[in-house]
Amino acid sequence: MSKWINICHLDDIPANTGRCALLNKEQIAIFHINDGEKRIYAVSNYCPFSEANIISRGIVGNLGDKTVVASPLYKQHFELTTGECLEDENVTIKIYPVRLDGDTVQLAA
Repeated sequence: MSKWINICHLDDIPANTGRCALLNKEQIAIFHINDGEKRIYAVSNYCPFSEANIISRGIVGNLGDKTVVASPLYKQHFELTTGECLEDENVTIKIYPVRLDGDTVQLAA
């Protein structure tokens, strides 16, 4: 059973953007998607293409039925539910368990 750690209030992450959090020495990009329904995703902040911690600064949107973030440097799209790179199926970024407890964003420790 996971221990859930409070990270921030949902309002600390403007809708349809991301923010970076540090948990156990790992940078985690947390995204707040609000397209009529509040959703939250957590993935590694590390972009394997640019080798920089920048994913939280990416642009979120949809490609077909997939909710994605575009890496801000080279623009590869990562699916927020799986971490899969849509341009290169051999590349993924780590995803993390995340949830809302009321309006509090929590990550599994």
